[in-house]
Amino acid sequence: MTNPYPPNEPANLRGAVDLSSLVNRDERRATDAGPAGAAPGASGGGYVAAVDDQSFGQVLELSRSVPVVLALWASWSEQSTQLVAALERLVNAREGRLVLAPADADRSPQLVQALQAQAIPTVVALVAGQPVPLFQGVQPDDVIDQVLDQLLEVAERNGVTGRVPAAEGEEGEGEEAAEEAEEPLPPLHQEAFDAISRGDYDAAASAYRTAIAQDPRDELAVAGLAQANLLGRLQGKTLDDIRNRAAAAPDDLDAQLDVADLDLSGGHVDDAFDRLLQLFPTLDAEGKNRVRERLLEQFQVVGVEDPRVSAARRRLAMLLY
Repeated sequence: MTNPYPPNEPANLRGAVDLSSLVNRDERRATDAGPAGAAPGASGGGYVAAVDDQSFGQVLELSRSVPVVLALWASWSEQSTQLVAALERLVNAREGRLVLAPADADRSPQLVQALQAQAIPTVVALVAGQPVPLFQGVQPDDVIDQVLDQLLEVAERNGVTGRVPAAEGEEGEGEEAAEEAEEPLPPLHQEAFDAISRGDYDAAASAYRTAIAQDPRDELAVAGLAQANLLGRLQGKTLDDIRNRAAAAPDDLDAQLDVADLDLSGGHVDDAFDRLLQLFPTLDAEGKNRVRERLLEQFQVVGVEDPRVSAARRRLAMLLY
């Protein structure tokens, strides 16, 4: 069996959330088919929630509490519909410790592009807002079982141990399961979640800032603020415009900051950090301060314990002193 995690990073989920699917959100057009539906074979029970480009922000926020298994499928791919059915069965067996989010690739072009999916089906996990590539193509149940167990271990090591209740009438859920259900989000976190769901990243950032003011140790709010700010900066900008502007104006700090955000949102963490760190020595004092602040925020998006952050932080310290 092929280990779905890189051999040198068996438990490292930290990495930029692939947010490219949310760029230019306001310019998306709904398909004639309407909102995304459940994949064939997926009953949409208590632990299955179909997702598309529009609703991705909701599962992104949900992944802060419970791991989300995001499965890209297509109606024309019999293998992918079979895989979604198998995933539903195996996710449901874990009684709320995981959530399955099937995404119809034909209705979610931004997600397909953002996840850089090279095949259908493609399965990626989200844990604490961070992507964990799992596998492509159909896998036997025993392999999927092992992958999901490994995913739960990774989630636990990163403090994501919530559990969602089953839909009313689901078997296997009683008073004991209800007691173990995840507690509601704190009010300000819920406010931020709602704002992200409707694409209002300024409101989400405001809610997170208030939460931090009330409790400076609220690490989830700090990370949430960094992600909301990143989403807000990318909103309304197209991928081509950002890259073309940066290529045409290598000395334009705003353009370079934008393309670094774009790289980070697409999971190209080292590229984002390297771009800004190479630019840093060429700037005046004001420019250096802007790059330093942007890097510190990007470190929060990736995760301060990530080895790529540690390496970039050391490079930044050497440039500062």
